[in-house]
Amino acid sequence: MCNKNVALLHYPENERKSEERKNAKTKERSMNQRNAVRWVSTVLRLGVIAVSARFASAAVDPVSNWNMVAVQATLSAGENGIVQSRTLAIAQLSIHDALNAIDSRYARYAFTGHAPTGTSADAAIAASARDALVGAIGVGAFPGFGTPALQALALARVDAVYAAALAGIADGPAKSNGIAIGQAAAAAILSLRSTDHATTLVPYTPGSQPGDWQPTPNPVPFDPPAPAEYLPAVLPGWGNVTPFVLRRSTQFEPDGPPRLSGQTYARDYSEVKDIGEKNSITRTAEQTSIARFWYEASPAGWSRIARVVAQSHGCDSWETARLLALVNLAMADGFIAGFQTKYDFNFWRPVTAIRAGDTDGNDGTAADPMWSTLLNTPAIPDYTSTHSVLGAAASEVLRRFFHDDDVPFTTTSGVPFAGLTRSFVSFSQAAAENGESRIYAGIHFRSAVEDGIKQGKKIGRFTFQHALQSLHGDDGNGEDDDR
Repeated sequence: MCNKNVALLHYPENERKSEERKNAKTKERSMNQRNAVRWVSTVLRLGVIAVSARFASAAVDPVSNWNMVAVQATLSAGENGIVQSRTLAIAQLSIHDALNAIDSRYARYAFTGHAPTGTSADAAIAASARDALVGAIGVGAFPGFGTPALQALALARVDAVYAAALAGIADGPAKSNGIAIGQAAAAAILSLRSTDHATTLVPYTPGSQPGDWQPTPNPVPFDPPAPAEYLPAVLPGWGNVTPFVLRRSTQFEPDGPPRLSGQTYARDYSEVKDIGEKNSITRTAEQTSIARFWYEASPAGWSRIARVVAQSHGCDSWETARLLALVNLAMADGFIAGFQTKYDFNFWRPVTAIRAGDTDGNDGTAADPMWSTLLNTPAIPDYTSTHSVLGAAASEVLRRFFHDDDVPFTTTSGVPFAGLTRSFVSFSQAAAENGESRIYAGIHFRSAVEDGIKQGKKIGRFTFQHALQSLHGDDGNGEDDDR
C-alpha cells in the first residue's frame, strides 16, 4: 500500500535497524534537500527530462527521478517502444537489486551481493541506473535500437545527470560503497541479458494471401509525422528474445484471430471501418483525443502512471523500485509474448483488410480502396494488440501491488502527442481505454484488443506472482492460479 506512516509495520524484523536507518537518513536528508534544486537544474539545462517546477521543489524519490531519466534516454537514443521495454526493465531491475543489497526487503533478480552497513542508497541508485543504461543502450546499430550517434548523445546526457547526482552526496565510504554496489548490480543484470537474443536478426517475408500481414500505408498527411510508409515488418524475431519472467513466449498465447468468413470478423471489420477512419463522422472528439493520448509508447506511459501513483501513496525508494521493476518486467515480457503471437498468426491490419475487403470471402465486409486510418499503423501484424497486452499487464501489476483496482489518478501524455491530460478511477479503466484507443485510431480490430487484454492480464499476474517477492509477508499472490 506504500503508506509511509505504516511502512515499518510490513517489516517487523527491520525494527532493530530502524534507529540506524533514521540516523543515516537524517545526515543525508538536509544535503539531499539542499541539492535537489541544483540536481534538477542540471537535468533541465541538459534537456534530459522535462519536469514541472513542482519536481524541483518537492524532492521526488530518486528512483522515480532515474526512471524519468531512463525513459528520456531511450527516446533520445532512438529506441522504439519494443526495445525501450527491455532497456527500462534492465535499468529498473538494476536499481531494485542495488537497493535490496543494502536492505533486503524483496527478492532480487540477478545480483546476490551485500552492501556494507551505512552504504548510501542514493549513490547506489545513481550508479546502478547509469551503468545499466550505458550497457543496455550502447549496443550499436541494430533495428529498433537507434543509431550510434544518437546513443552516444543520450548516454552523454545520462553521464551528466549521474555526475550531478553524485555531486549532491558527501564523499566518503558511504558514497564509494554505494557506487560500487550499484555498479555490481548493473553488471549482474547486463551479464544475464547479454545472451537474450535481442540483437539477433530474423528474416521475414510478408504473406500475399487474404488475411496475411502486408506493409501498410499511413494517413495523408502522416499522423504523427513519419519518415515513410509501407515500412518492412518491425523486429519479426522479438518473440525469440528470452523472457524476463515468463517460462516461454507462448505461455499465454491465445487461440488466434477470428475466421475471415465469420460473423465476428465482419463485426470487427465494420466497427473499425466506421469509427477508425481518418475523417469518421461517428468518432467523437473525445475518442479522437483518447486515440492520441494513448499513442505514446506503452513503457513510457505506464511508467509515468506507476510513478504518479507511487508518489501519491507515499512509496519509499525500495517500494518504488520494486513497483517500477515489476511494471517494466511485465511490459517487457508483454512485448516478447505479444510479438511471438503477432508473427505466429501474421494477421493483416485494418487498413490492408478494408482496402481489400472484396478478397476475404465474407459477404459482410464491403471494400473501400481509399479507406485511411486516423493515426499511423505500426509496421507489425494486428493480432494481438501489444499496446493492449502491455496496458493490461501493467494494470494488473499495479492492481496487485496496491491491493486495489479502484485507485484514482491523473496523468499527462508524452510524445508524440504530449500534453494531453486524462483522469481515471481505476487501473482497469485505464487499461480498457488504452485498448479502445487502438480501435479509435483505426489500427486494430476489436478481437486483437480484447484478446490482447486477456493475454496481458495473465502476463501481469504471472509476473507479480513470480518476481521480486516480498521477504516479509503476503503480497496477495493467492488471488488466482498462475497457469
